[in-house]
Amino acid sequence: MSAADLKRDKRRIRRRVLEVRDALPAERRAELGSAIVERFLALPEVRGARSVMVFWSFGSELDTAPLLERLHERGATIALPKIREREIVATPYRPGDATTSTSFGAREPAGDAELPARELDVVAVPAVAFDRRGHRLGYGAGYYDRFLPTTQAISIGIAFGVQILEEDLPIGGSDVGVDAIVTERETIRFRELNRRSTTW
Repeated sequence: MSAADLKRDKRRIRRRVLEVRDALPAERRAELGSAIVERFLALPEVRGARSVMVFWSFGSELDTAPLLERLHERGATIALPKIREREIVATPYRPGDATTSTSFGAREPAGDAELPARELDVVAVPAVAFDRRGHRLGYGAGYYDRFLPTTQAISIGIAFGVQILEEDLPIGGSDVGVDAIVTERETIRFRELNRRSTTW
């Protein structure tokens, strides 16, 4: 597949899945989001994590504010992604800390502190869509594709069930998958994509 064809196919799928996700009523998104948070927090890898990076949700994504609060209550070190020179930097965050708005609608910590990527135990990964092989389709900037290989963290995609595709996503050589996906209904694990070579 040519680069142009790959980009076209990704754009088509991105548009289709976002239309479905955007159509979920706010009340339904909140209900499903609560179930996802509970399932994510119950994972043994998360229960034992000392440091977790979580994305700040925007648009019709599941609301990650409750997840940030719950992790903070557990005493985990929390980081949010901050974009610096087109790369993700894991930046320490505690609920209530000052944040600034990004160009795409999320927020990021106002401070300049950095948590080394190698110190992260778990990274909660956003996406427009995932497939059942652990591949992900993001928003097109490649931030997580570049960031995840710099960590030894377990990468866990969190998304609504409508974002999980039964067909394989089109992927390129620089696309990076996740180790697991959590939805409101299921946890899907991918041992072959686990870059830590850990048996779950």
